[in-house]
Amino acid sequence: MRLASALLSLAFFAAGLASASTNLVTNGGFESTTNGSNLQLDNKTGRTDRTTLTGWTSSNGNDGGFNFVLDSKIMTTWDSVKWLKGQNNGFANSANGGNVFASDAVYWPGTLSQTVSGLTAGNAYTLSFDYALAQQVGFDGANADNYWHVGFGSATQDSKALSIANGGFSGWQTATMTFTATSASEVLSFLAKGTAPGAPPFLLLDGVSLVSAVPEPTTWAMLLGGLGLVGFAARRRAARQA
Repeated sequence: MRLASALLSLAFFAAGLASASTNLVTNGGFESTTNGSNLQLDNKTGRTDRTTLTGWTSSNGNDGGFNFVLDSKIMTTWDSVKWLKGQNNGFANSANGGNVFASDAVYWPGTLSQTVSGLTAGNAYTLSFDYALAQQVGFDGANADNYWHVGFGSATQDSKALSIANGGFSGWQTATMTFTATSASEVLSFLAKGTAPGAPPFLLLDGVSLVSAVPEPTTWAMLLGGLGLVGFAARRRAARQA
């Protein structure tokens, strides 16, 4: 019974860890849209030729900017609203598959943003996302130093810059950043940037996740309690066997 109790305590601890690692970002995989994928984004709903991403706002000040939600199943084919080069360049879909967010860093890029709630002021949070650099079919030239400029409240960080040769593909990278919340809600934002663009580049984004960087004190208490019970049960069992 004591061993069962110990295991139950550890189960509660695992549940606590799961709670601490809950993704606070809405629609981080860009699967939920108002008008389907394979369309340019707008900063409002209602246009039949554009779409919006649930939980996100795309805006360059006038409209949604030159931002798109692409379907990974067709984005290297002529059926895609932006046909990306994928011939003999190592192109691969992101780990999530499905939809990806795409932005041209040099042609009216729009900021993709959402307000993240449920934060604790003073606590650290880990942001992670997958990203890649691709080139549009019909254009030639190398693309250098394209990166995501990330905002979290008043703080900003940049992803590692990606560069590709003419017709190339960078492969998918994973960026991890740590931000500290200053209030219960913060605006998370992504803006595609490039310092040496060359031909039309498209920065791709997927799998956006924001989780608490440190488990809550109650989680640590459950861990210590669970380990204590397991140790006690193990000693009792060893004594009985002796």
